[in-house]
Amino acid sequence: MAALTVTIDDGLQTTVETENYTWHSDELVENGGTGTAADPVEQFLGAVGSCMAITVQLYAKRKQWPLEKIEIQLHMERFNGKEYPAYSGDAQFVHEIREHITLFGDQLTDEQRARLLEISTKCPVRRVLTSPTFFVESHGEPITGT
Repeated sequence: MAALTVTIDDGLQTTVETENYTWHSDELVENGGTGTAADPVEQFLGAVGSCMAITVQLYAKRKQWPLEKIEIQLHMERFNGKEYPAYSGDAQFVHEIREHITLFGDQLTDEQRARLLEISTKCPVRRVLTSPTFFVESHGEPITGT
């Protein structure tokens, strides 16, 4: 599946490298960064939103539905776990991601719109968030792909 390497030297700007691409992450100046790139949380939300949009777009194209454009707005906020009304577990923090999806296409039926909104919840990145996920730590040899 996916693999990448993140490096950081001096400061807070990181370099993210995959087999084909390189990009950066940074913090705002007021947080000690240089403000030259989106911060990790922005990139995380961008990954989720991008995956949702791509999943919906591919589905609409496969069905040949008249979807013209998709706009997804995401906002994440952290809450104290004990104070979050919908949570009864032991976690210190609960994260809430609010989403607003706008589907453009005057010819889309109400049923198509409903199905596309449902499909948006099935993207692979979102499934990582909503399914059990485990970090397997390795502090010796670098990770190799399988």
